[in-house]
Parts: sequence; C-alpha cells; structure tokens
Amino acid sequence: MDLVRVAALLLCFGVAGVVSEASDHRYKQGDPVPLYANKVGPFHNPSETYRFFDLPFCIPDHVTEKKEALDEVLNGDRLVGAPYKLDFRVDYDSELLCKKKLTKGDVAKFRNAVTKDYYFQMYYDDLPIWGFIGKVDKEGKDLSNDKYYLYRHIHFDILYNNDRVIEITVHTDPNSVADLTEDKDIEAEFLYSVKWKETTMPFEKRMEKYLQSSSLPHHLEIHWFSIINSCVTVLLLTGFLATILMRVLKNDFVKYADDEESAEDQEETGWKYIHGDVFRFPKNKSLLAASLGSGTQLFALTVFIFVLALVGVFYPYNRGALFTALVVIYALTSGIAGFTATSFYFQLEGTNWVRNLLLTGCLFCGPLFLTFCFLNTVAVVYSATAALPFGTIVVIVLIWTLVTTPLLVLGGIAGKNNKTEFQAPCRTTKFPREIPPLPWFRRTIPQMAMAGFLPFSAIYIELYYIFASVWGHRIYIIYGILFVVFIILLVVAAFVTVALTYFQLAAEDHEWWWRSFLCGGSTGLFVYGYCLYYYFARSDMSGFMQTSFFFGYMACICYGFFLMLGTVGFRAALFFVRHIYRSIKCE
Repeated sequence: MDLVRVAALLLCFGVAGVVSEASDHRYKQGDPVPLYANKVGPFHNPSETYRFFDLPFCIPDHVTEKKEALDEVLNGDRLVGAPYKLDFRVDYDSELLCKKKLTKGDVAKFRNAVTKDYYFQMYYDDLPIWGFIGKVDKEGKDLSNDKYYLYRHIHFDILYNNDRVIEITVHTDPNSVADLTEDKDIEAEFLYSVKWKETTMPFEKRMEKYLQSSSLPHHLEIHWFSIINSCVTVLLLTGFLATILMRVLKNDFVKYADDEESAEDQEETGWKYIHGDVFRFPKNKSLLAASLGSGTQLFALTVFIFVLALVGVFYPYNRGALFTALVVIYALTSGIAGFTATSFYFQLEGTNWVRNLLLTGCLFCGPLFLTFCFLNTVAVVYSATAALPFGTIVVIVLIWTLVTTPLLVLGGIAGKNNKTEFQAPCRTTKFPREIPPLPWFRRTIPQMAMAGFLPFSAIYIELYYIFASVWGHRIYIIYGILFVVFIILLVVAAFVTVALTYFQLAAEDHEWWWRSFLCGGSTGLFVYGYCLYYYFARSDMSGFMQTSFFFGYMACICYGFFLMLGTVGFRAALFFVRHIYRSIKCE
C-alpha cells in the first residue's frame, strides 16, 4: 500500500528545477554526488511546505545550505545538504544513519506530520525524489484506535549509464518503523540502503520519465475529447449567434438606407437614433484608460508566456522558471501599459496624464502587492518556505523600481506625444439624450452574467487540469492545447461582448463604454466562482495558510483575467461600433 502511495506521489508531482554543483553530471566510482534535502509538507496543501530539518530528523554535524537562484526561491525551495551518503556506484546495505532519542515533543511533531500525510522532497544530481515519512494504520472507525508509524529505513534504487546518473527512486521499508502512537520518549535507529544498477538509457532522455508519467494515454484521450467537445459546442453557439447578428445588422442597414431615400424627416429609431450620443466620452475616463493599459500589458504578458512555453522553455522539472519569467516579462512590458493608457486618455481629451499614469501603474500591482504582503506575513508566521526571504523581496522591489517604473514613464511620455485623435464617425451632440427605461435583464449585472457564461464554458474543463497543476501535484505540459483554448476564449469573449453591445444600442442605451469592458471581463468572476467549487469539491486542501494562499492569489489571477478580457471585449466593441456607424449616413 505504501509503495502505491509513493508511486502515485512520483507520478503526479510537479517537478521543480534545481541546478547541482556538479554541472557536467559526470562522476567516477566513489565520487560524491550532490544530494539536497528540500522540504516537507502536507501532501494535500501544496503551498504549505517547511524546511526539511523543521522535523527532528537526523541532523548532520554541519548543515550546508545551497545558495538558491531566484526561480528556486520563488518556487519555495530551501535546499540543504542531506545526511545520506550516496556516492557514485557504491552500494550500502542497512547503513546506520544515526541513533536518536525522540522526546515526547519530537514524537508529537512526527505524529502530527504523519496524520497530515507529510511527504519529503530531495534532489539527487538534479533528479527529484519524493516519499512519505510515515503511515497510519486504521483500526475501525474509532480514530482513537489508529496506530501511527514513522519509517526508519529508506531504500534508494539508482540507475546509471557509464559515468552518469540516469534515474533514482526511493521506497521505505514498511516493517522497519517507529511507533508514534503514545506520548513517550522512544529510541530509534534510522537506516538507509543504496542499490546501483546499470541501464542503457541515455542521459539526454532521463527526464522523459516525468513527461510520460504526466501524460498517460487514457488521460490524454479523455483530455482531448473533453476539450474538442467543449470547443465545438461553443463554436457552434458562437456561429449561430453571429449568423443572427449579421442578418439583423443587414436588415438594419437596408431599413436605414430606405428611410433616408423615402422620408428625410421620418423619426429615427434603434441604434441610429442615438448616433449623436454613442461616442460621448464615458465617466471616469482616467480609470477606463488605466484599465485598458493594464489589460493590454497583461495580454502581452500572456502571449509572451505562451511563446516561451511553446518553444520548450518551461520544462516540467523547471517550474520555478515560470515564476521568474512572470516577474521579468511583467516588468519589461510595463511600457506597453503606459503607452496604451496615456494615448487613449489623451484621445478622450484627458488633461492630468501624470495621475492617469500613476493609476495605471498601481491598478494591478497595488492589489497584488497588498495580497502578497498579507500572505507572506502568514507564511512567516507559519515558518513556511513559501515566505520569501528579505533579500528576494529587495530584488523584486529593485526590479520594480529600476525597470518597471522607468519603462512605464517612458511609455506614458510616448503615449502623450502620440497626437492621435479619437476616430468618431458621427458628431456628438451638446446634450445627451435620456435613456429609456430598460427591463431588469438589460441592466449591467445580468448582462455581465450572460456575457461571462459562454466564454467560461469554453475553458471550464481545461481549468481543472490547470488548477490540478498549480494547486496540486500534476504536471501540465500540453501547452499547444492550452493555446488553442486561449484563442477560442478571446474570440468568444470578443463576439459575445459585441453582440450584447449591439442589443444595448438597439435599446437606445448609449452608455456602452464601461458596459462592454465589464461584460468582456466578467469571465474572470466565473473563474473565481470555479475556485470555490474546486476548493470544496475537487481538492482536499485545508488549514488557514493554504486557504488564504489559494483564495488570495486566485483573486489576483482572476482580477488580471478580468482586466485582460475586459480590454479584449472593449476593443472588439469599439471596432464594431465604429464600423456600423461608419456604414450609415449620420446627420
């Protein structure tokens, strides 16, 4: 049973990248091979991890800490030299690691860890190793009869090819355990065994094991079928709505053309009736421009991340590289936000562009920074490895200060000097028309609910795989499929926003600017609603720290999703509105 658990852990765990000190990965018999102990934590709470020696394992006389790179720190890795000696091609049989007296406090710590299904993680020559630290024997339904055991003997099975390490697996001896059930001092001997075997697998293919284990054929078939089924359904619905909308628009164009020829003094109705108000600039135009700037930057960030993923930068064992890429690319794309926001703000005849630029810089970073401060404080209180060290925080602040802010200002200056006027096909009247009373389902919140449902239905199946990777231990490698789903999401979100904007204008409601942005971004609210479902129905996460990390960071991600898709929806609606009013004669 324990072997099954360890195998399941190995098969589904997301692998992070660690670079060993032996850069060429070549060894002679008897050479020391770098072995680092990384972290321990509850299997079902991926964000709640602790340093390896936070549990009272056998501690060597001199604990050596490895100097981590930025991606390793962001991934929560805290590497220290492990107490086991695994020299190249040297077998050990029941080697004594240490004899240790476990006090009542140590026993309580280990028992609590075993109860929560704690696992350990190590790296041997950059190859990840996982295993559980103990087991619980259930004695009926009464929890007081349960027995708690700590594994004392670890077996390392290592495959090599000539002078290189190819594969390592670890399993524990279920018969060599220490009883943790009672609160009392116990004496424990910790042992380990090492067995080397030769293999013909080349060094270049040693990581394929993790790729294969994350994409089993029957899982892939279900995955592809679900995605194709979802996409076909959404595309059919979108095509159906597009056909209806184009027919209605065609009839409108014919009707308005006939009205112009037959009776010049005939009263206008529908969306042509409000041609003098449809391009009236919206309220809170500085906030709208800042939202469009931040949304455009996040869209550019997403595209760059997809490009890197598709060219193979993000290997499954190099998960920390994704976090580093997000930080660096976000900093480098801040100029896009400054240019987009300021140029559009000036098109809307804004004057205080400095305040608009400050708003653009803080619109997404502000909530993200506040969330990070709270969650990092929680991690510090828990003494978890998710807490970023002070030095790493300083590096991120320097990136924001020396890269993000200057590029944002330069983009803003470029946008200010971009003397592009707002292209409106119709003149705006001096006084706005009164909007007629609208039924409840044409108001903002019901329209947002309708706008967000169809795009969400295109991605909800894929969301499970993404969540299981980000908030679980699965590896996600099918970036091509994810990119196709992303394109479909953009198309559906844009079209649904255009359709709802048309129906809004047809009802003689000319305040479409903010409505189109909110409708486009409403999919982000549906994704956050899915977070609730995933947390309570599809995961076993628990505890204040994991809960706060999950809902806190997902709130930031969904907020970014809202800004990005809101920008897409608004741009599509603006293009559509300009097109239809350019196609008719406006007086």
